[in-house]
Amino acid sequence: MWIRQVFLGFLGLASGSAIAAGVFSFIISIGVVPRIIGKSRTAADIIVYENAVVLGGAAGNIISLFHVQIPLGIWAVILFGLSAGIFTGCLAVALAEILNTFPIMFRRFGIKEGLSWMLFFMALGKALGALYFYYHHMQQM
Repeated sequence: MWIRQVFLGFLGLASGSAIAAGVFSFIISIGVVPRIIGKSRTAADIIVYENAVVLGGAAGNIISLFHVQIPLGIWAVILFGLSAGIFTGCLAVALAEILNTFPIMFRRFGIKEGLSWMLFFMALGKALGALYFYYHHMQQM
């Protein structure tokens, strides 16, 4: 009986590792992390960025899998929501940029000015939406 549990544990670990590798390679391939590094001019700290991505993914999996509750208060929820919103916004913009969504949309609508403001407010909306979502869902736990 224990051999079955060991086999299932190994299978789960291998499957999870494959999925995690796919997600991280997707994030890297669309250029979110390299773009953030380039914009912040912190290329010397590349190891810190790599460790943050891996540790964040691992911590997120542990928290969601084992339903770990971290009583850090409302400021932690606000910080997490803001960070998640910024990352989601960067991910959405990077993916849309790869697909050339924004240039096609701006050309079809005839928009020539204020492009940076539109992108800024799209990212701000994503950040505020994530903050709102996590604030209300963390209160229910």
